[in-house]
Amino acid sequence: MRILAIDTALGACSACVLEAGSAQPIAIEQVAMERGHAEALMPMIERVMGKVEGGFSSLDRVAVTIGPGSYTGLRVGISAARAIAFAAGIPAVGVSTLAATAAPLVGREGGRVIAAALDAKHGQVWFQALNAQGKQLVSIRQVNHRDAARAIGAGPVSLVGSAALAVANEAWAIGLDAVVVDDAKAPDVIWVARLGMIADPHSAPPRPLYLKEPETTPQDRARLPRR
Repeated sequence: MRILAIDTALGACSACVLEAGSAQPIAIEQVAMERGHAEALMPMIERVMGKVEGGFSSLDRVAVTIGPGSYTGLRVGISAARAIAFAAGIPAVGVSTLAATAAPLVGREGGRVIAAALDAKHGQVWFQALNAQGKQLVSIRQVNHRDAARAIGAGPVSLVGSAALAVANEAWAIGLDAVVVDDAKAPDVIWVARLGMIADPHSAPPRPLYLKEPETTPQDRARLPRR
């Protein structure tokens, strides 16, 4: 299987093409950015695919991060993934940002809880906890830092993600053995590809996963009354 993976959900714009069984991608580009995903993504995909023999017709699947993350960023990535999949006649699958963030630790942290914590702003965190084998212990949720730490249980815990240190501080305050492994602002797109390869297209659609309402609202005052 050859898969194109896309991530625009958080603080990066990323794309890569990975072949099943390969440790390294055929082509990859990752650029840290908080805004501008809409302008950056398609030129990036064109550059990445330009390095792939056979181009888009050689792809078997497209994977994209579906959230939680930036409302605008999610729409950019998911729209691109759906369009490419439709044009190529291949499946598109969705991968959660929390799963992709935690995935590098699965199987490496023997006996420890693996917790992914992403900054949701305003003192909130997008949070999920797994056991060392990757089985879910705490489902995806949006909570404050303290509640995230308390959801971990007795620990010990290895934390990853942009809010890992904030949750670790709360975990230390209640006496948990907590270690911050990585505080990256976005998942590694290679892991988005790897999880996309094993995802079931029927149960992992490329549909946004929102845990909070968008921070923008329609302007009612500008609307004309209906007749």
